Amino acid sequence: MALTIISLIKQVPLPSEMRMGDDGLMDRTKAKSIINIDCQFGLEAGLQLKKKYPDARMIVCSMGPASFETALRTAISMGYDEAYLLSDRKLGGSDTYATGLAISTMLRNMGFSKDSKEPFVIFAGRQTSDGDTAHVPSQVAESLGIPQATFVERIEPNDDGNTITARRIIEGGYQMLKLPMPCVISFTPTGIKPRKPSLIGAIKARRATINMRTVDDIGMSAEEQKKIGINGSPTIVAGVENIESDRPPIVMCSGQNEEQLVDSLMDNIKKGGNKLEKKVEKAKKEADTTGLEAVDLRGDNKGILTWAEVVNGKIARPSIELLTPARHLADQLGGDTKITTVLIGKNVRPLAQTLFEHGSDKVIIVENDKLEEYLILPFAEIITQIIHQYKPEITLFAATTAGRELAPRIGMKTGSGVTADCTGLEIGDYIDKKNKRIIRPILHSRRPTYGESKLATILGFVYPQISTARAGTFAVPERVEGRTGEVIDFTPSLNADTYATSILETVRGEGGLASLFEADIIVAGGRGTTGDDLKLVKELAQALKDQGLKAEWACSRVVVDEGYSEYARQIGQTGKTVRPKVYIAIGISGAIQHIAGIKESGIIVAIDQNPKANIFRYADFGICGLYQDIVPELIERVRQGFTFGLEKH
Repeated sequence: MALTIISLIKQVPLPSEMRMGDDGLMDRTKAKSIINIDCQFGLEAGLQLKKKYPDARMIVCSMGPASFETALRTAISMGYDEAYLLSDRKLGGSDTYATGLAISTMLRNMGFSKDSKEPFVIFAGRQTSDGDTAHVPSQVAESLGIPQATFVERIEPNDDGNTITARRIIEGGYQMLKLPMPCVISFTPTGIKPRKPSLIGAIKARRATINMRTVDDIGMSAEEQKKIGINGSPTIVAGVENIESDRPPIVMCSGQNEEQLVDSLMDNIKKGGNKLEKKVEKAKKEADTTGLEAVDLRGDNKGILTWAEVVNGKIARPSIELLTPARHLADQLGGDTKITTVLIGKNVRPLAQTLFEHGSDKVIIVENDKLEEYLILPFAEIITQIIHQYKPEITLFAATTAGRELAPRIGMKTGSGVTADCTGLEIGDYIDKKNKRIIRPILHSRRPTYGESKLATILGFVYPQISTARAGTFAVPERVEGRTGEVIDFTPSLNADTYATSILETVRGEGGLASLFEADIIVAGGRGTTGDDLKLVKELAQALKDQGLKAEWACSRVVVDEGYSEYARQIGQTGKTVRPKVYIAIGISGAIQHIAGIKESGIIVAIDQNPKANIFRYADFGICGLYQDIVPELIERVRQGFTFGLEKH
């Protein structure tokens, strides 16, 4: 039997060329476009797999306007055989739920389903640069009813011809998973770098036929068509705002040599300078709601549900952070709104007390020896069953690697939309002009997008409203020792297919997620520090530790991509968001994606030899010079007692 390799790709606009329209939404019509970076790694993974299966059928698929033909022809020039483009005005404005539904319907129409006699595998990129949600791979997998693995670096087909071993990134390390085919696998940009089109391939691409499909062509039912496009999608973008830095202009250190530059830094920090006067927000003009009826669409859906991720026998910090916005939302909703947290695993009952003390009112416990480690299929099914029984109005997940694949799969099961990677969650209203009514209360989920240059507000109209919260954005809620709540035991109904994917190995390093979140001071290295394998970055972090400070080292994305550090230490939009008291950026250019992960820091110190480096636009204090000269002097001052103004523990 011949294997079919299917790659899903998206053509995306360059973030730098996006413009905001008069309606407050993004206009991408005049922006130059490229194949989404992560999708290129999925394309390459398919070509690598073909080496194992030379007779494999190679298909590339996309959904979008006719202009997406360009991206599909590029895939053909790289080595793919067939290209399919789902293009229909009815799909305009589709959210990720509607996109996943439409793509999976097209694939079923092409003969690919969980019951297919011929084996196939679907590859995709981890996420797209315009949305950064990482939803569609999970949604396609759920809609097709097949297993998935996301955040994958590399794969290896097994000799049995029916399964694949995948190395999946997790916080602090990686997992080795065994998946049966058919399955969906999404790739991170740490895999094998995509090849360039060949001359022969380019000629083939020019002559190739792009198979165009419309909604009617793929057999989408009338009921399914009600769930696509801007009117059918369960979520909408209510508005987009520009993100502006709230930091004052940087204070650059002065001096003729490294000793004087470090002296200047120490003096500036001692003075406590570079404070920004608090901005006074202008009152927003209230919309005219005269004659509009207020309606509540929640029905029987009440309360807030969260999921507590368990790692190494403890509740992961991001899951505890999640209780801060959950409590805020519960207070806004009022009416004795309760927070219920789902706790799944082996011998996890004692952990319920931690959740109660940090704010949960109820804890639903599912204990099962098979679920000691997180697995997408059983966890998604269990939480879906809980949602159906308890009917929450809001369901929240931490945006960890687990949460970011779990939420969209559950969203597909419940018909709900999902908003990813939120940095703000509020209860508000929505003026439905079409139906002349005000919908209240409704969740306003705010998330950075378009390369962290914009802040989008997303609303969901199908319950529960599901959102993931960016790890490190919200503070851990204050612990109330001795606080208790209601414990509920839940027994799910699971079949053998739920355990189709198995964990072969889990490896977690000593550093990573927890230590970065708990650190008071973080020393991070960028491309400019790879010359010595981040030796000086690590030495500075260690010197700070030796002074009794809670210090840790980290890095930018390029350092991980080039193999100098594990993913667990990556800071930025596609890594961790941290909020230390002091963040020291060494040799980091200051890409907006990195800034997204550090903007909550108390003080940002930047060291770079390029006076025009973007990092200096966002830092509080800067030193322009060679890090090889500056950092050794800084290490010596730390050893003499300099602590960047922090108290020793």
